[in-house]
Order: sequence, then C-alpha cells, then structure tokens
Amino acid sequence: MESLQGIWKNTLVKVVFGLLVIGLITGMADRALAQAFVISDIEVRGSQRIEPDTVRSYLTVAPGDVYNDEAIDASLKRLFSTGLFSDVSISRRGDVLIVDVVENPIINRIAFEGNKRLDDDKLGEEVRLRPRVVYTRAKVRADVQRLLELYRRSGRFAAQIDPKVIQLPQNRVDLVFEISEGPKTKVSKINFVGNRRFSGGDLRDEIATRESRWWRFLTSDDTYDPDRLAFDREQLRQFYLSKGYADFRVISAVAELSPDKKEFFITFVVEEGELYRFGEIDVESEIRDLDPELLRPLIKTKGGKKYNAKLIDETIEDMTDVAGEKGYAFVDIRPRVRRDRKNRLINITYRVLEAPRVYVERIDIHGNVRTLDKVIRREFRLIEGDAFSTSGIRRSRQRVRALGFFKEVEIEQLPGTTDDRTIIDVSVQEQSTGELSLNVGFSSTENFIAGFGISERNLLGKGQALRANFSISSRRTQVDLGFTEPYFMDRQIAAGVDLFAREADFRRESSFIQTTIGGGLRAAFPITEYLTMGTRYTLRRDKVEGVSASFNRFLRAAEGTFTTSSIGYSLI
Repeated sequence: MESLQGIWKNTLVKVVFGLLVIGLITGMADRALAQAFVISDIEVRGSQRIEPDTVRSYLTVAPGDVYNDEAIDASLKRLFSTGLFSDVSISRRGDVLIVDVVENPIINRIAFEGNKRLDDDKLGEEVRLRPRVVYTRAKVRADVQRLLELYRRSGRFAAQIDPKVIQLPQNRVDLVFEISEGPKTKVSKINFVGNRRFSGGDLRDEIATRESRWWRFLTSDDTYDPDRLAFDREQLRQFYLSKGYADFRVISAVAELSPDKKEFFITFVVEEGELYRFGEIDVESEIRDLDPELLRPLIKTKGGKKYNAKLIDETIEDMTDVAGEKGYAFVDIRPRVRRDRKNRLINITYRVLEAPRVYVERIDIHGNVRTLDKVIRREFRLIEGDAFSTSGIRRSRQRVRALGFFKEVEIEQLPGTTDDRTIIDVSVQEQSTGELSLNVGFSSTENFIAGFGISERNLLGKGQALRANFSISSRRTQVDLGFTEPYFMDRQIAAGVDLFAREADFRRESSFIQTTIGGGLRAAFPITEYLTMGTRYTLRRDKVEGVSASFNRFLRAAEGTFTTSSIGYSLI
C-alpha cells in the first residue's frame, strides 16, 4: 500500500512540473510574438532644425523591418553619437515606431569675461567651438581644458574657468567663459640632490629657470614652464660634460605645486659620475685626397686634457670645413669613443667616412618677394657647376647679408639628383629698405630749421639706391640728390651720380650771399675680394655776391663766380 502511494506522489510531481514548463514556454512564445512585429512606419517627434528624414537616416531599422531590441539599441547609440541631441527615446504605438528627440541648442555667441592677461583673440584661437555650431557639454569641457592649458603655459596654474550658458529663443544659447586668472605661479625653490662637485648655486646659474625674487618682475624666467624644465635638464647635462663628467645623468626633475597653487618647488636628482680625461686621439680617413695629417692639427681634444664634449663638436666642425674646402660637401666625420673606466680616460678616433667630391647642381632662392633673383645671385661666390666650397658658401652668406635688404639669410646644402651633386638652398626674409625722415628744429643763429629726406636702398628690387634730401632755414636752403647702380652694365662696378644745390645768406653778418650748384660722378670696383678702390669726380660752381665795398680787398676779391673741378680716389 505504501509503495502504491509513493508511485502516485512521484507521478503527481512530474505532471505538475510538466504543466509549469509548458506554461513558461507558452508565455515566452506569446511575448516573443508580441515583440516580433513588423514596423509599418517611423514617426519622429521633437525635431526643430533637423529634418525627420535626417533623424531616420541615423536609425538601423526602417519600415518593413521586424522589430528587434538589438537594432533599437544600436539606433539609440548612433543618434547620441551624432552630438545633435541631448536626449533620445524610442517607443512604439501599435506597429508604428516613435522616436522622440531633444535637439542640442545652437551657439549664438561665445564671450570671455574676467580675462586681462590674455585677450579675447588669443583665447578665441584656442577654443574649438564657434557660433552657429551645435552646443554639447563634451565640447565645452574640452575647450575649458584647452583654455586652462593655455593659462598654465603662461605660468598661471591657479586659473579657474567656469562656462555659463544663457538660454535664448529658438533653441539658441550664448556661451560665456567666466575666467579667474589668478596670479602667476612662481618657482619658489630649486633644489639639487646628488651634486658633490658643484654647489646648488653653481648649478642654478647654468639653468634657465630662476627662483622667484622681487627684482625679477620684468622677466618670466621665475615662472614654471615644462618645456623650460626639459631645457634645464639638457643644460645641466652639457655643463657636466664640459667639465669632464662623461657619465653624468639627470635621474629626475620633479616640479611640485603647492596646495594653494601659488608656487612650485623644483627638485633635480643628479648622478655626477667620475671625472674623465682625454686619452689616445687619432684620425682615420677613407677619402684619398683628405690626408689625416692635414686634419690632425685641427684636433682640440688633446690627450691628458680634461674631457669636454664641446671640444669634440668643435673638432668635427673644423674638420668638416676643411673637407668642404676640398669639395666634400656631405662628408661624414664620426668620433669613435672608447671609454676606459679603469683609468678614467676617453679615447677617440675621428673617422672620416668615404664621400664623393661634390659639385653645385643649382642654386634655389626663395623668400624674396621684392628683390630680384639676380640681385642675390650676383653676390654668390659659387655658380652652378662649381666645385663645392664651404668658404665660398660662407663668403656668399656674408655678402648677401651685407646688402642690408634681408632680416634673415639662411643657406643650406641639400642632396642633388646624384651623390656628387648638391643643391644650394637660399632662404631669405626681406625687411624694409626705405627711409622717410622729417625734422624740425630751432637755432639761435639760423632760427627755424626744417628738413625732409627720403631714401630707398633697394629701388624696384634691383638693388639700386636712390636718395633725396631737402632742408631749409632762415639762412640756408639745400637740396641733395643721389643715385647708385651697384652693378653698372652687369659688371662689378658700382656707379653713381650726385646733384646738389645750396644757398647761404650771410647778409646780416657779412653782407654777402653764396650760391653753390654742382654734381659728381662716382665709381668703385673690387681689387681683391676684401679690397675696393673708389674714384670720384666733382664739378661745382660757386657764386658770391653782395660783398660790401667797406670790406677789405681780400673779401672783395672773393666776390664773383668760380668753377671747381676735382678728382679723388679711396681704398676701402
């Protein structure tokens, strides 16, 4: 009997469990059927500026598709990622999909308030938001960080920026950055750890950053600058290398900001290493025409001297110049350094690697807006086809700079179409060559004095010089004109002409008037590269009139018209 009851209980449990499973499956199927409907239409609500079709284009579903939760989630993410909407929701009404959007406003105006050290134009260049651009909080936060970084670069780490949004009609906003600039964050203390050979004061003199002091109000060297700190690390390294410490290194350079953000504490941790001296010094050359014995006198790193990295660079530079004189423009000189830690010696072998003799392929000039190319080319001591020469390049640079037409003159050697060709690249930056002067004064002898002058040293970009001066007073009137052609008939002859006229009235003192009219011719030509000979011829006519009869016979003899012809020369 008990066995029969157990069988009935087990059977009853199985039946109940089966009914529950069937009910659960049926419910899930009903819900799946309820959700898996076909979308008949998509309705967009809340859009103002943005067309509904534009909103629909961002969706991953379209009318006729079967409703799918994954596709709806993807559509929401795409709509938010456009940055056009501050809120998006998707619902359904029957078989119609409803998309509700809240558009982000449009920026009407961007303003800055509280800024005194940096003007609006400087701040405006830093922000990425602009009027008529969609406003988003993420973009505003990014612009705030950019502005804070700008203030930090100017040394103001205590600056605070609070963006304010002013709501306007038609879903527009004014964006105002309220700025509290705060004081400049000064460097209060610079400490050095690990230095034994040199004191902290010696090392502070070698770096660009300075400790804040009241007398440094005209400089910004006492404000913290990360780029300057990196430069200071290199300055310390160069200092120690020049003093013989070849193993020196800066372990760390840490700038700590005080809690009130008003001052920095900078700490350099250094490892000096041992003092080294130069040991064996040798020269090897792979260029047949460049004998090591020719380069050996140029060595500045003499054995036994205290190690100095600057002397290595200077030696390489001198050797490169000598190689350039022989036409090897792209010679590569590499110092092979062998460090003897036991004896604390630096042994160096200067290796001159194989390189072809180089010829000038062409000369490229750029940056000259007014000045003609030929004005620059005629000052060069190299032309296309010449063997390269460092002295020729150096002298050409000097002559172009001596013209006075350019603020900057840079000459660079670039590889040509083949290994034995080079391109001389000349970059110039022009400056003003005209002068205008106006002067007014008063003298006890000549009373009122006035003058006017105008000159041009690069007339029409041809390198010609023209000047005109006029002055007048109660006693004198003077006019001077001059013109110079530096390359007369395209030859190395500077030719010029001068005209002048003067009148002096001395009737109040000596009862006579002197009038002078004349002109002159000038010419100059080079005798050597650094010596120029100049010649000049002047013809003038002087007229003295109104001499009183009461004057002695010598003064009366000076009355009349006289012509003077003179010639002269000069060596410059």
